[in-house]
Amino acid sequence: MNRGQGNFGSKLQHPRRSLGDRHRTQAEKFLKLGIEGENISWAEQNAKQSVLYDFTNPKNWRLLIKIKIINTDNLGIKMLLEDLFNVLGRDNALLEQLQNINLVDSGEKLLDATFEIDPLDPELWWERIKGKKIEIEKFAKRLKQLDTRDYRSNILFSRRIQIIKNSGYEELFLELSRYLLAQRPANHEVWNELGKLHERRKEYDQAWFSYDQAQIHFPKSKVRDEFKIRMENLLEGSANEPWTRPKIDHRIQFLKRMEEISYHTNTKIEEKTIEDIVKNENIADKIENLIKDDRISEAFFLARRLAAEGDEEAKVMVNKILKVMEK
Repeated sequence: MNRGQGNFGSKLQHPRRSLGDRHRTQAEKFLKLGIEGENISWAEQNAKQSVLYDFTNPKNWRLLIKIKIINTDNLGIKMLLEDLFNVLGRDNALLEQLQNINLVDSGEKLLDATFEIDPLDPELWWERIKGKKIEIEKFAKRLKQLDTRDYRSNILFSRRIQIIKNSGYEELFLELSRYLLAQRPANHEVWNELGKLHERRKEYDQAWFSYDQAQIHFPKSKVRDEFKIRMENLLEGSANEPWTRPKIDHRIQFLKRMEEISYHTNTKIEEKTIEDIVKNENIADKIENLIKDDRISEAFFLARRLAAEGDEEAKVMVNKILKVMEK
C-alpha cells in the first residue's frame, strides 16, 4: 500500500468486507496456480485490493505480506508495515524499528506481533483490556499521542471508543472523541454519537454543536434539523421558554476549544495558543499555509470560528476547506 492509494481509499470511507474477501480469494487462487510470472503478479494485485477494500481484516494483510516475501520485496514489505502503522495510529517509534532490518526474514513475524498487541477487530481488542483500569488508562494516554489523521486510523479508533462508551466509560468517550475529531473533523459519525450522548444527558447546547458539525460534514444525515424538531416538540406547550439554538458566543467558544485541541494534538511542539500563532498575520494566508502543511483540521476550526465571528473571508475559506476534506 502507498499514499497513492489514499485518495481512492478515503472515498470508500468504510471497509467493504465482501469486496475485501472476494479479492483475497482471487489472490489465493492465483497463488495456487504457482508463483511464476503472471500468477504472482495477479495474486499481488488482488491482495492489494483486498487490503484497500477492507483494512480491518488481518487475513488481507497477512496474504499481501506473504506475497511480498515470495517476491523478496524488502521495500514493499517496509511500505506495507508503515501503512499498517498508519492505520494503527502513526507512531514514529514503531516506524523507526523498520530501519536497517531484513524484512524478508522478519516481516511476517513483525506483522503477527503487531496484530497480537494491537488487534484490528475492536471487539477482540476490547476483550484484551476490558475491566483492566490500568490498560484502559494506558490506551487513553497513547491515543492522545498518536497521529490518527489517516481516515482508516480515525475509523478504527472511533470504533474502539464507541465500545468504551457502550461499556459505561462515557466521560472517557467524551474526552477521547475530541482528540479524534481534532485530527479529522470530517468523521461525522463520531460527531453524531457525541450529539446523541449530550442529548441523552440533556446537555442540549453541546448536542446542537455536535449535530451541527455532523450535518456540515454529511449534509444528507439531517441530524441537526431532526434534533431541532425534537427539541421544539419536547418544549411545545410547556411552561418553559421555546428552545433556540445556542448563542453565537457559545458557538465561538466551542469552536475555539476544538481549534486549540487540534493545534496541540497535531503539533505537540510547544504550548502556544492559536491566537499567538495567527497574531499579526493575514488570516487567509495562515489558513492556506495550514492546508499546504496538511494541517486541515486546524485550518477548518480556525476558519469556522472566524466565520462564526462574522469574518466574510473566513466563510469563503470554510467552503474551500470542506472541498479539500471531501478529496
